[in-house]
Amino acid sequence: MMEKVPEIFGSMVFNESVMRDKLPKEIYNALKKTMSQGTQLELDVANVVAAAMKDWAVEKGANHFTHWFQPMTGITAEKHDCFITPAGEGKVIMEFSGKELVRGESDASSFPSGGLRATFEARGYTVWDITSYAFIKNNTLYIPTAFCSYSGEALDKKTPLLRSMETLDKQAMRILKLFGNTSTKRVVATVGAEQEYFLVDKEVYLSRPDLVLTGRTLIGSRPPKGQELGDHYFGSIKPRVSAFMNELEVELWKLGVYAKTKHNESAPAQHELAPIFTTTNIATDHNQLIMELMKSVANKHNMACLLHEKPFEGVNGSGKHNNWSLATDSGVNLFEPGETPYENAQFLLFLVAVIKAVDDYQDLLRFSVANAGNDHRLGANEAPPAIVSMFLGQELVEVLEALESGLDYFNNYEHQMELGVTVLPNFPKDTTDRNRTSPFAFTGNKFEFRMVGSTFSIAEPNIVLNTVAAEVLRQFADQLEESEDFNSDLAAIIKKTYSEHKRIIFDGNNYSTEWVEEALDRGLSNLHTTVEALPAFVSEKSIDVFTRHNVFTKTEILSRYEILMESYCKTIHIEALTLVDMVKAQIIPACIDYQLELGKLMELKKSVGGKLSVYLELQLMENISSLSEGMLEKLNQLEDAILNSKDPRDTLAQSRFYRNEILLVMEELRYYVDELETLVARKHWPFPTYAQILNSII
Repeated sequence: MMEKVPEIFGSMVFNESVMRDKLPKEIYNALKKTMSQGTQLELDVANVVAAAMKDWAVEKGANHFTHWFQPMTGITAEKHDCFITPAGEGKVIMEFSGKELVRGESDASSFPSGGLRATFEARGYTVWDITSYAFIKNNTLYIPTAFCSYSGEALDKKTPLLRSMETLDKQAMRILKLFGNTSTKRVVATVGAEQEYFLVDKEVYLSRPDLVLTGRTLIGSRPPKGQELGDHYFGSIKPRVSAFMNELEVELWKLGVYAKTKHNESAPAQHELAPIFTTTNIATDHNQLIMELMKSVANKHNMACLLHEKPFEGVNGSGKHNNWSLATDSGVNLFEPGETPYENAQFLLFLVAVIKAVDDYQDLLRFSVANAGNDHRLGANEAPPAIVSMFLGQELVEVLEALESGLDYFNNYEHQMELGVTVLPNFPKDTTDRNRTSPFAFTGNKFEFRMVGSTFSIAEPNIVLNTVAAEVLRQFADQLEESEDFNSDLAAIIKKTYSEHKRIIFDGNNYSTEWVEEALDRGLSNLHTTVEALPAFVSEKSIDVFTRHNVFTKTEILSRYEILMESYCKTIHIEALTLVDMVKAQIIPACIDYQLELGKLMELKKSVGGKLSVYLELQLMENISSLSEGMLEKLNQLEDAILNSKDPRDTLAQSRFYRNEILLVMEELRYYVDELETLVARKHWPFPTYAQILNSII
């Protein structure tokens, strides 16, 4: 198959190569101008593009089209329309107009709006994201789009992402012009999102209502063997999993997704796929495709793909490492130290801009990765803690410390750093080991944001990253554009920024309890849960930065806050109801059945003259009875708590109730259930155990 990869790659994508081949030259040039400069696509151009796109799609077997968008549900949405148009005499023709390509209309009444619109106001519009290529999947032409309300508010994740990319481009270009760069026309944020996931046997999956309904196991005692030996990480890939991975890669390659790396992860049954970098909006589309195809391809192989951040208690959860960088339209990475002191000065300015952005807006970054699932993962000695900090590596820290102090710096090659006009000479790259415990680590030419959860759309964290970086670059540009001595003021900004914001830099073990105490002393935030993190989004500081850069309106921010709070509460509500049902319908009967069996055995032993001991059975009965009483008490408490959650004072109060009351009782109830699992005979226990689930694929 490998020799065919160049043939199949992008074969189902209406990409630049296809456009060049299918479109008249003048139409192709007009489309390219629109894509590169963001100008409006004229209707006559759109009509020609639509006709060519339809012809190409029909040749590939497509008969429908859909505007594919990303509403606030966290997953994608699509409504399929056929290309057919009545042609009289009971016949049809295949048509697709420029108007249908550029804009669609969808019923928006059932999508979360956070109060932006009344539920009876149904109209919503989808608008083609012309910078993200259309593709064919399941005999349907997919057109990536933004989604907005009748009155123009963003109802999706794509629209604010595109806005954030525009403002970052604008502010980064101001900086480049100050360095005399007149050839660059555009700066883009690029992303490579590593995706972690679990694979389990489908039959086992369907036997666990909690996995089916919530994505995670609500009960389950720890298996005798988990990940202690480290024998799964980078281990030999099992044939069944390998077959899944091979098919997944082929399907992704057809759709132009740069699937590059695959391997076993730390936990049993856990794996990872990593793509090559591309522009952030395309990377976001691609990551959604990766998650969708992981599930559908796994189903074909009689497996289930689990994307929850913490499917199994006591076992490593899954994240999505968001590798973020900035690049010019000519392919120059702005986080790549240059070959000259002048280029290095530019690199350092962008570097300290990110340092300041992360420090100033640490709460917003924490907000961007907050949901009920990620709360179970962050800080669990497998992922970064809830404290946002940065790792730069010894080399860069020494460079910045020397700049701050005004002292000479000597690198490994004993080249002395010169302060002043040149600011900095060459220094070697990648001279420091990576820090896998850091939430936000510089890894040579990019930043790896490791707090993102595996179920997340990468839109949210990148909206925040793009916007806060743009804000700091704006501040720098405002100062330097008024400068009378650019080199001197540049050096002063780099020095001052590092000095004021180096508290965010930590190169040690982020898992240690000492770091938690030190972070507190440094004044860093530690927002443990989603309930604590979400209010940062609606703070005056947050509203100010988003509205200044036209990424969100205040109304859009408030609506999203309501949606996210409601989602948190609904997630835990569903989990609580699922746990109640599992305990009442299956676990209690299982305990009763086993106790009945033990009782019959004791009666049988007594019937032979009382010569046989029933000590073991009595001890089991007593232990099971005691645990069952505790389980029943907690079950009643949980049901009462669920009833009390129905009349919240407001969404914040309700979310606090779910965190402080319902989650607590769920954990207490789980304790009794997990203990009972270790006592009740396997033939009576109604659910596959952790050992069975994690080793279900052989």
